[in-house]
Amino acid sequence: MDTWLKLLLFVAVHLSSTYGYDGGSGYTALEDDEDFHARTHEEDPWCAPIKVKNGQARCRTPRGEYYKNVMGTRCNIHCNKGYEMQGHPEVLCMSSKRWSGNYACREIRCPKLTLPANGGIKCSDGSYFNSRCEFFCSPGYQLKGERSVTCMSSKAWTGKHTSCVDVELPTIKCPSVKEKTAEPETLTARVYWETPEGRDTADGILTDVTLKGMSPGSYFPEGDHRIQYTVFDRAGNKGTCKFAVKVRVRRCGRLHPPENGYMKCSSDGDNYGATCTFSCMGGFELQGSTARVCQYGLTWAGTEPSCAPMNINVAVRSAAALLDQFYEKRRLLIVSAPSAANHNYRFQMGILQQAQCGVDMRHITIIELVGVYPAQIGRIRHRLIPPGLALQLRLLLQISHTSYTMVLIDKHGMDKERYAFPVTAAELFTLIDTFPLRKEEMKVQAEAGQTCN
Repeated sequence: MDTWLKLLLFVAVHLSSTYGYDGGSGYTALEDDEDFHARTHEEDPWCAPIKVKNGQARCRTPRGEYYKNVMGTRCNIHCNKGYEMQGHPEVLCMSSKRWSGNYACREIRCPKLTLPANGGIKCSDGSYFNSRCEFFCSPGYQLKGERSVTCMSSKAWTGKHTSCVDVELPTIKCPSVKEKTAEPETLTARVYWETPEGRDTADGILTDVTLKGMSPGSYFPEGDHRIQYTVFDRAGNKGTCKFAVKVRVRRCGRLHPPENGYMKCSSDGDNYGATCTFSCMGGFELQGSTARVCQYGLTWAGTEPSCAPMNINVAVRSAAALLDQFYEKRRLLIVSAPSAANHNYRFQMGILQQAQCGVDMRHITIIELVGVYPAQIGRIRHRLIPPGLALQLRLLLQISHTSYTMVLIDKHGMDKERYAFPVTAAELFTLIDTFPLRKEEMKVQAEAGQTCN
């Protein structure tokens, strides 16, 4: 009886160990009871139970044993998302009671990100899987590329290269408008200012400040002048600033030469401090101020000048007294003829009348002596000379009353030329224009724009 009970118990235990799991992957309450397994299967070798951190194992036993660590069991190791296999993905439980290889699930890690120049990175979990890293730039720089990247299961980061670029313009501040008034008798003003400095919020490395326009300390002419400064940073960004230099000249307004006169002004003619002097043509006398100055209040000092015709006194007692009135004022052309019917006299006077402009420009006064004493007539334009005074002129200048004669006397009373026959105006004027004093007159007349058409 005892022998049969023992036999039945052995068969029951054997069947339980052989058929007690479903396809080698079932689970019972005794699955992890290693002590029970050891007591009932002391003759079967086994390996340590597989425990995969951050993963799982799928095992197959050779005969469908209930336990997953009997000899001959093969296990495939699978890692959870975000982890990768380190070691052998498949292991075999060997007779040595050891698995055929090492295995582990390590967290996926992307390559270390490179810090962008002039910027930085802030990550949620370093370089590990699913870590989100955000880029930032230093002041003065702007992010170019992805603002954030994430570590993917492919061990690569999302997005492309990110960099920090300097796109902010450097700053430079110019001075305010510079206004200045020219000094007396000048048309310029010297203007100073400090050269501005450039600033950059990025790396602070700037080129030298360049100037477009006149430099500080220069003499600026009248008017508005634009000054510009430029500076570049290392990235090629340009900063500019501009300001104006305004130079003003105080002016009294233009004066004009008096009729039959000349005007010569210093400096620019009507600016503060300029002086204008006035003179009259030969045969005219100046009335009013000989010089006028442009004052600070933009008014002219003095009174307006004018040129009045010479007051020739023909009631003098001698020819010398008459001639002295023309000294340094007029040239004299004395035309003498025995009668008004003289052909040479009439021809010569006709030539001179046609050339009246040239006669006036050369400061020539014509004195006519016609006839024989006591019927002799003297005339300066429309003013008659007494017969006795006319006779004295002929005697003083040794002019014959019996023939045609023309005498040229310069402004210093010198007898320059005598003509026995009529001459053309061109011939007469050419000679007068060689006189030294006449050359000075021509220069003044040219400056005044006086010409004969």
